[in-house]
Amino acid sequence: MSVHAEFSGGHMEEAAARVLSELLEQSHEVAPTGIPRLVSDVCQKYGLGEVDIFVVDEGQRQLAPLTLPVDDGRRGLSMDRSVAGLCYRTTSLRIAQDAEGQLEVWLPLLNGVERIGVLQVRPDHLDGARLRFCELLASLVTLLVLTKGAHSDDYRLAQRTERFSLPSEMVWAFLPPRTLGTRQVVCTAVLEPAQELGGDAFDHSLIGNRLTTTILDSMGHDLAAGLTSSVAMAGCRNARRSGHGLGDLVAGVDSRIHEVFPDRFCTGVLGDLDLDTGAWSWINCGHPAPLLIRHERVLPGALEREGELPLGLGHLTGAPRKVHHVQLQPGDRVLSYSDGIIEALSNTGERFGLHNFLDFLIRATAAGVTTYEALRLLIQAILRYHDGHLQDDATIQLFEWRDPESPGGPDQAYTSAYATGAGVQGAM
Repeated sequence: MSVHAEFSGGHMEEAAARVLSELLEQSHEVAPTGIPRLVSDVCQKYGLGEVDIFVVDEGQRQLAPLTLPVDDGRRGLSMDRSVAGLCYRTTSLRIAQDAEGQLEVWLPLLNGVERIGVLQVRPDHLDGARLRFCELLASLVTLLVLTKGAHSDDYRLAQRTERFSLPSEMVWAFLPPRTLGTRQVVCTAVLEPAQELGGDAFDHSLIGNRLTTTILDSMGHDLAAGLTSSVAMAGCRNARRSGHGLGDLVAGVDSRIHEVFPDRFCTGVLGDLDLDTGAWSWINCGHPAPLLIRHERVLPGALEREGELPLGLGHLTGAPRKVHHVQLQPGDRVLSYSDGIIEALSNTGERFGLHNFLDFLIRATAAGVTTYEALRLLIQAILRYHDGHLQDDATIQLFEWRDPESPGGPDQAYTSAYATGAGVQGAM
């Protein structure tokens, strides 16, 4: 029995195993630039149709074809005006036809809750067995893109629409994935302008039953600012991997910044969440106070505390940093942001402002938009408001804690309004 026949019959598992096995075996000795061709060739060999891989660009504005060399004339697909973009935004399978009537299956490429891009499969026909295989193929392609892309500048080039500055290159090298999540928590962040970063940065990590979060804004908008943030992030990771608590972690970062850059400082909010109980601890080092969102409204002053000196200036007092504590309720969201989000001016001299910022976010999440897609929509709205040019870095970090006993995945599904894009304008 041929593999083609097996996909149409009752032997999907055996046929899929053959295809996936061949892809795995051949991928070990294929250069990163050869992965897209390998995947498409193997799938066509077994009668499964053409396959294309698209990865999201750094600004999450379009999906770039992973067809190399990058300058082969193929254009990226719009995030907001394509079936591929709809697949990415909703993290759900989409089936369509192209202009010639060719069947297209679009599947999200997901690493947990982190969105990598989308996969396009063009089968001659579609049934349950082939659809299931497409889902398995998307999972394998995600792993191939992540592992091969870790040591390929070609993949990075495919994701870039503009040249990156040196400070931006350095900060992006340190940044973690935008989104991570479990059944108990989802944490996501966005950072703009992607290609011209100065001193903003973020970090988040899961360690056992805890989530650590960091948002940073270093003094200045130059290479030294990027270096200061990089030292701060490295200090945070070194401390937590050495088992230090939040107070010792901040003290260590404080001293490292002062030691390396005595004339520099860095504001930030560093937090630690117990995933089992919802107890959140944080230290605010001269940064805008984080916000607590509960039942789709901000609780005024809930996380405002007496100000602390920025990181790098702790030696001026010698006093230990104050660790604050709050008990979260299931469904609570904690939002941290840099001042570039609300203080940048439009061409008419108007600020986007904290009110518009929060109103957009709350409307989007109340309408059922996933946490990570809500932040993508928000940062794009801010960029449009400022005609695509920000005077300062703009960073947002948001995490949501859930009842460990409640069912469900890492985030809620879209409402139909947002799935079709109809809810985006309403949120403004």
